[in-house]
Amino acid sequence: MNAITDIRPATSPTTAKALTSPGGVEAWHVESDVVPLIAVAFTFEGGSTQDPADKPGVAQMLARLLDEGAGEYNSDAFQERLAARAIELSFNAGNDAIGGSLKTLVKHADEAFELLRLALAEPRFDQDAIERVRAQTIAGLRYQQNDPGVMATRCFFEEGFAGHAYARPTSGTIESVATITRDDLVAMHRALIARGRVKIAVVGAIDAERLSVLLDKAFGILPEAGSLKPVEPVLLQNLGTRHVVDLDVPQSVIRFGMPGISWRDPGFIPAYVLNHILGGGAFTSRLFQEVREKRGLAYSVGTSLVSYRAAAVTWGYTATKNERVVEALDVIAGEMMRLKVEGPSADELQKAKDYLIGSYALGFDTSTKIAHTLVQIAFEGLGIDYIARRNDLVAAVTLDDIGYAAERIFADGKMLTVIAGRPTGL
Repeated sequence: MNAITDIRPATSPTTAKALTSPGGVEAWHVESDVVPLIAVAFTFEGGSTQDPADKPGVAQMLARLLDEGAGEYNSDAFQERLAARAIELSFNAGNDAIGGSLKTLVKHADEAFELLRLALAEPRFDQDAIERVRAQTIAGLRYQQNDPGVMATRCFFEEGFAGHAYARPTSGTIESVATITRDDLVAMHRALIARGRVKIAVVGAIDAERLSVLLDKAFGILPEAGSLKPVEPVLLQNLGTRHVVDLDVPQSVIRFGMPGISWRDPGFIPAYVLNHILGGGAFTSRLFQEVREKRGLAYSVGTSLVSYRAAAVTWGYTATKNERVVEALDVIAGEMMRLKVEGPSADELQKAKDYLIGSYALGFDTSTKIAHTLVQIAFEGLGIDYIARRNDLVAAVTLDDIGYAAERIFADGKMLTVIAGRPTGL
């Protein structure tokens, strides 16, 4: 398939406008005529949390099959139509949502949105396509059994959310994927792909009038939203415990975590700045300096904030020699508590804010990035003006705000820790 060049629109993403089509389809729209390109991102509420408890992997498999034949076109014919117009269409599934993206030249917009309509409304789920995707998925899962990073992550979620939907692997297991039927996929499609639960963002050389017609064409035909299984709020469990996934590797992979703060929480921005200081700032973060630069314990170490619909986690990662795992964990825990007790310096806080403000625009250098950021903001319910407000929110963070965020996240210093490897001295 020929790639479509995707460059930054001249129009700022802060000028996104809310649009409602004649058929009632809502979207956020950024019009830009820099290149004859349209980028679309869309997200439907409900992802792998809607999988049957005994059959994880259905939503993920659904996402992989939506473009494997639709309407009158089998998989090969559908992919040929995409390739003939250099249309890029993809789907993905996560814990809380199933979504995708479309990228096309303006002159092929009618064809692109028609193929999107077919994929969303009339997927075929042909048995040969199901078996091919099943085989690919199972092969990937077998390979991952020897990947310490994957196995540590899987164990972390199993322990951290035991008994909850977030404990189940999004891609399923070898055993569960083997049992997924066409009926399972049809039922999941009926539950998730509904117009009442979709968020849409469109960026590119298309005016509101024409876009409205195309949105009605692709999304207007979808059924109204039915009910989803409720996902109960959950806190990270098993704090203060360490778990080992036994793998014969010379270097252990470590995953660690503690409470987080949701993107929808008023305290998120201070927590975001705090995380940058702790482990999100790449070469400047405290963990990078203490773990790698001063002690040479690891090549990389970092943290990030993970925000789900029903949970929030501060998530960390590193990898070190088996015999240095305990030392690395002690340094990480010690630096967290030092940051909680002493806080950052005023200069450290200002440098973190300057970086986060100055680098924000780098996330909007392509139409596709803008569309995906807008649709995520819409999905989180943060408001169409969030991009315009965000830097002011960062600039307003004080040392007191950082202290409050540290109290919420670091609490008593207990972490859930998973080590994949054969660490010594635990």
